[in-house]
Amino acid sequence: LRQEGVAAGHLTSLNLGTKNIPRERRRARIRTDRVLAFVDAIQEAALAGLKEHDRLMMARSQMERRLRQRRTSSKLPDLVELVLSRPVVFTGMIQEALKISKQGALNLVGELS
Repeated sequence: LRQEGVAAGHLTSLNLGTKNIPRERRRARIRTDRVLAFVDAIQEAALAGLKEHDRLMMARSQMERRLRQRRTSSKLPDLVELVLSRPVVFTGMIQEALKISKQGALNLVGELS
């Protein structure tokens, strides 16, 4: 699925759901037990995805509170979007994406945290 580009993002969450299901259930001899274990893994993956979504939405709302009373030309809203769209952000990436200096990137990160 990943090679064909069909479900690149879903495989990770299914793996997270599968980790919460005991190995004995996943490898049971009876097919219905294995299917039920897979359905439970999908449910666990969905719950983990919802928790991650809630965490990101809370982080967004906290960062947006810092954006109030900012100038319209501020790069801080762009930094918020960049931080939420990537798992890891470093200074060089911020410089390139926002087209600012290294010191400007460090100052923006300081204002955000």
